[in-house]
Amino acid sequence: MMKKRIVLGLLLLLMICCLVLPAMAQPSAVPLTLEDIYSKGIYNRKGYGPVRWMKDNKGYSTLEAAATSRGRDIIRYEAGSGRRSVLVAAAQLIPAGAQEPLTIADYTWSDDNSQLLIFTNTRRVWRYNTRGDYWVLNLQSGKLQQVGKTVPRSTLMFAKFSPDASRVAYVSNNNIYVEELASGNTRQLTQDGNADIINGTFDWVYEEELDCRDGFRWSPDGKNIAYWQSDTRGVGTFYLIDNIDSLYSKPMPFPYPKVGTTLSAVKVGVISATGGDPRWFDIPGDPRNNYLARMDFIPHSDEVMIQQLNRPQNTNKVWVGNTGNMALHNILTDQDDAFLDIHDNIKWLDHEKYFTWTSERDGWLHLYKVSRDGKVMQPVTKGDFDVVSISCIDPQGGYVYYIASPDNYIQRYLYRSRMDGKGQAERVTPAGQEGQHAYQLSTDAKWAIHTFQNHITPDRISLVNIPAHKTISSLEDNHALKARYDQLKLPPKEFVKVDIGDHVILDAWMIKPADFDPAKKYPLLFYVYGEPAGSTVQDNWDGNDLWHQYMAQQGYVVMSVDNRGTKVPRGRTWRKSIYGQIGILASQDQQKAATAICNTYPFIDKNRVGIWGWSGGGQMTLNCMFRYADTYKTGLAVSFVSDQRLYDATYQERYMGLLDENAKGYHDGSPINYAAGLKGKLMIIHGTADDNVHYQSFEMLANELIRQNKLFYMMSYPMRSHSIHERENTSLHLRRTMERYWKEHL
Repeated sequence: MMKKRIVLGLLLLLMICCLVLPAMAQPSAVPLTLEDIYSKGIYNRKGYGPVRWMKDNKGYSTLEAAATSRGRDIIRYEAGSGRRSVLVAAAQLIPAGAQEPLTIADYTWSDDNSQLLIFTNTRRVWRYNTRGDYWVLNLQSGKLQQVGKTVPRSTLMFAKFSPDASRVAYVSNNNIYVEELASGNTRQLTQDGNADIINGTFDWVYEEELDCRDGFRWSPDGKNIAYWQSDTRGVGTFYLIDNIDSLYSKPMPFPYPKVGTTLSAVKVGVISATGGDPRWFDIPGDPRNNYLARMDFIPHSDEVMIQQLNRPQNTNKVWVGNTGNMALHNILTDQDDAFLDIHDNIKWLDHEKYFTWTSERDGWLHLYKVSRDGKVMQPVTKGDFDVVSISCIDPQGGYVYYIASPDNYIQRYLYRSRMDGKGQAERVTPAGQEGQHAYQLSTDAKWAIHTFQNHITPDRISLVNIPAHKTISSLEDNHALKARYDQLKLPPKEFVKVDIGDHVILDAWMIKPADFDPAKKYPLLFYVYGEPAGSTVQDNWDGNDLWHQYMAQQGYVVMSVDNRGTKVPRGRTWRKSIYGQIGILASQDQQKAATAICNTYPFIDKNRVGIWGWSGGGQMTLNCMFRYADTYKTGLAVSFVSDQRLYDATYQERYMGLLDENAKGYHDGSPINYAAGLKGKLMIIHGTADDNVHYQSFEMLANELIRQNKLFYMMSYPMRSHSIHERENTSLHLRRTMERYWKEHL
């Protein structure tokens, strides 16, 4: 009996060991630290490219580190076979007398792929590095020559080949130049460019809000150049102040039109590529109360298409202008009761008899085929869904390829529809990869660089054939990043729906602590944006996610909700519902969502609800804190707009209308007017060199809070911009500051 008990005991011990030892052998989670995220960058994802599909559509070029020297080679890969060849070796890019090859910031092939234009030594202009030096490499002769030697170094912008690649045009110090490559002779086409008159590029607001920087176009025959000219005289000057880089403060002026103030006067002209006087299109309307948002030559013609937005941006008049006699003809007028967005999806078809156009006229965002005279408009895509973006228009193959997500607003997939508008939309992305997909298609739509990601999967980039969508090769799978992420053993985002009543269902996500216990009560931290320019609830690999995961591991439940009006493919009614009431409807939706969430999840401590956001999300944070003080106990607003009249006219008037027509909306949507409602804890953070949302907005709110006798916390980052990332240790310091604030006050 004793032996049997011993044997049974040993068997029981063995069973316990078999169960316990594997569990003990499991590696523990790697701690997630702010230093790893913001200082060491060990969670940065890798990309691929940049990729340029070659003109023959049989291969693409990309950049790779040179094997035998410093710098990068330009490599060609055959799409079908994968064969690799060196198109341009880094050694070919060493200028005479230099030791190192040029650093390639960007590159462009000539139309026949015989020459290469290289952008290097770049400088930042507002948000983007658009100024620098350009070099041309002739692939046949091997000659490497610098363009623009007669102008100051690193002042060239938007250099581009003429159609026959015999010349290069560029902008320098607000004037346009043309240089003959064979002789090196340079001609200055415009003479009036200065601090006030801008030729061939744009002022701040056109770049920021209309995505306009490159401001000139070669004619198809190479004889002329059409270009924008902006007259900024009369536009209010805003001054940024640099207090840290010299003994005396340095003012940094730039024209910035605020709500209701004077805009630049912008016009489109044409000038001969050999010089002479410019000729100007006489476009009807006050040039200071309209935008010339797009202009380009119609292929194989001497005509340009110009899109003219009125100041409220609810009417887009499309003009065709003849560069020979400067005659204008209005071929299309698109209108909306709220606002219109500009779409870069125009492709000319059937020997330039038709062009494609994107519109919400049926309540959804779709592509149309329009006759050259504008009299016929036929739908190409159709259905109760939005076309998020156009990937490729392939008239030879008879299809348009586009990104859409009819069944799930937080995901993105590739679809195609017939160009004749017949049949139903066909999904090209195969099932089984839930998340977001992006495609860079060859112009014949036979190949694509495919990028897949979701909230737990960093970019997986591959070459696929279309429409079969068979993977030909893996280009970058970020396996090392994925392995590091998996070692953290973080709970994934949970995507949920929030019913706020009145048949309104909002998308949201939730992140819980790794050691989550449903029997406990947790503080709730909301991350908000809420404006028409973006969305926070998407099934993608989000750069903010690790920050929110970090906060979740500190003991918070973190959530984000997309209110009505955010940029998601839910139709025109959803997106335009916010018109005229920025900060009003959205904060109502956010508060209703917070209430519904607190009532739904018993583990949420409704007495410890915080909210934070950046830019428009900072404004939304303030509106929620001031209007709904009983719901939100703690808030943190970064780089925010406190008074909508302080922001740029183009963005704010697009979504709010004109100030003299909606003064009440501007007042009620601006959190500064409700600062007296603050009850909880508030911290405000701003960069003093923010050229987008000015530090003035921060100081005016601080002044009002002081006037209202409201105590608050504040942090200024000297000479940091809207993103608060410049200079040493900034990103880590910012997150440490935010972390400490939440731990002390939520």
